Amino acid sequence: MRRLRAVVLAGAMGACAGVGALAVATAWSLEPLPSRLHPPPGDVFRARVEDRRGEPLTVTYENRWNRHDRAALHDVPQLLRDAVVIAEDRRFFEHRGVDWSARAAALAQNLWAGRVVRGASTLSEQVVRMLHPRPRTLWSRWIEGIEAARLERRFSKGEILTFYLDQVPYARQRRGVVQAARDLFDRDLDTLDTAETLALAVLVRSPSRLDPRRAPGALTGRVRDLALRLVRAGRLEPDRARGLRVSASPPGEGPLPLEAPHFVRYVRASSEVAGEDRIETTLDARLQARLQRALDGRVRALRDRGVRHGAALVIDHRSGEVLAWLNARPASQIDAVRVPRQPGSTLKPFVYALALEQGWTAATLVDDAPLTAAVGSGLHRYRNYSRHYRGLLRVRVALASSLNVPAIRAMRTLAPGALHRALRALGFESLAAHPERYGEGLALGNGEVTLRELVSAYAALARGGVWAPLRLRRDGADAEPSRPRRVIDP
Repeated sequence: MRRLRAVVLAGAMGACAGVGALAVATAWSLEPLPSRLHPPPGDVFRARVEDRRGEPLTVTYENRWNRHDRAALHDVPQLLRDAVVIAEDRRFFEHRGVDWSARAAALAQNLWAGRVVRGASTLSEQVVRMLHPRPRTLWSRWIEGIEAARLERRFSKGEILTFYLDQVPYARQRRGVVQAARDLFDRDLDTLDTAETLALAVLVRSPSRLDPRRAPGALTGRVRDLALRLVRAGRLEPDRARGLRVSASPPGEGPLPLEAPHFVRYVRASSEVAGEDRIETTLDARLQARLQRALDGRVRALRDRGVRHGAALVIDHRSGEVLAWLNARPASQIDAVRVPRQPGSTLKPFVYALALEQGWTAATLVDDAPLTAAVGSGLHRYRNYSRHYRGLLRVRVALASSLNVPAIRAMRTLAPGALHRALRALGFESLAAHPERYGEGLALGNGEVTLRELVSAYAALARGGVWAPLRLRRDGADAEPSRPRRVIDP
C-alpha cells in the first residue's frame, strides 16, 4: 500500500510538473495583442503617394499590410459577409475564439485520411495568424487558440470580421476583399454580382490554386457549392443560386485616376521618410488632368514644327504649393521640369527689377539702337529677334516687347555679377559657373536653368520680391530646409 501511494504521489507530482512546464512554455510563447485592430505601425516598404484630396498617385502591393484599400463593415455587402462566415467559420458568432467541435471533427477527418485535409481554424485564429505569423505546427495551433480567445475578449466580432476582410491574403500580393475585387473583376464591392461575391469567399481557402484566370472551372464549381450552403442556411434566395459562373477580367492594373510619374519620383527621392504609409502631396489631380490634355494637344499641334516635348509646372505663389507637374505624353524618362535648358528671354524681368532697384522707373527711356561688345579679338553685335531697332523706348515697352538690346543696356548699369548673385538668391542653382562665364549674355538666357527654378523665381516676383521654397507635401515635411527670404525690393 505504501508503495502504491508513493507511485501515485510521484505520478501526481510529475503531472503537476508537466502542467507547470506547459503553462510556463505557453506564457512564454504568447504575443501581446494590439490595442486597436488596425494595421500595426511600421512594416511599410513603400508609401502610397496621394494628391491633395487623397486621390492615389501610386499603388503598391509590396507592404505586409493593406493600409489603404479597406472598407467599413457596413460597406461590405451582406452576402459577402455571410459567405465568408459560412465558408470559413460557420459558428463564428457562437464560439469564443476556438470552435472545439470543428477541431474535433477535423482531427478525426485528418486521422482517417492519414494526412492533413482540414484545418478548422476560426476567423479569430486566422486573424491571430496574420498578427503573429508562426510555423504551422501543433504547438502553434495551441498558442493561436489561446490568443484567439484573448482576442475575442478584447475586440467585438464585428471588429474581428472587419480586420479579416481587410487583410485576408489573395493571389498576386493582394490583401483584403477590396483589392481582390479590383484585381480579379475590376469592380468595387458594391458592384459585384452573386458569382463574383461568392468567389471572393471561396478564394480565401486557396487563392492561387483556384485563381479564375488559371482554373475558372474549378472555382465555378466551388462557388456553386457555397451557394447551395447559403441557400440551406437561409442566406441566399434559390433563384440567385442558379447558373452561377465566374469570369475574371483581363489581367493588368486598372488605370490610376491620374498618372504623375515624374512628380511622384521627385517626391519620393526628396522627402519620403522610412516607415510612413502615405504621402499626401499638394498636387491637384483634377487640375493636372486638364493641363495634361491641353499640353498634349499643344505638342501634337506643333509636331510639324519639330516640337516633340513639353512640360508644365503650376504653383500657388501665395503658399508655394505645387499644383501641377507634368510632361507631354507619351511619357519620357526625362523630366523636362528638372532638366536644365537655356531660358531665352525669361530672365529679362530680373534684369529690369535690379535696374528699378537702383533708380530706374517703368517710364525710364532706354535706347534700342545697334550695340556691340568686344569678344576675344572681335566684336559681337547684339540684335533683337526681329532684326529691327525702335530707338528710344520706355522700360515698360522694352520689357513688354522682349527686346534684346535694351535688356543689355540695362544689364550694363548693374554692378559686375549683380544679376548672377540675384538669380542664385532666387533659387537658380543650375547657374553654378562663375559670373564671368556667362557675361552680359546671362540677361538673354545663355545659361541653363530648369523650369522648376524659373517658376520658383517668377513666384518671387508675384510675392513682391520674396523667394520661398516650393512645397510638395501637405504636411510640410519637404526636404528643402530653406526659409523665405527677400531678394528684390518690392
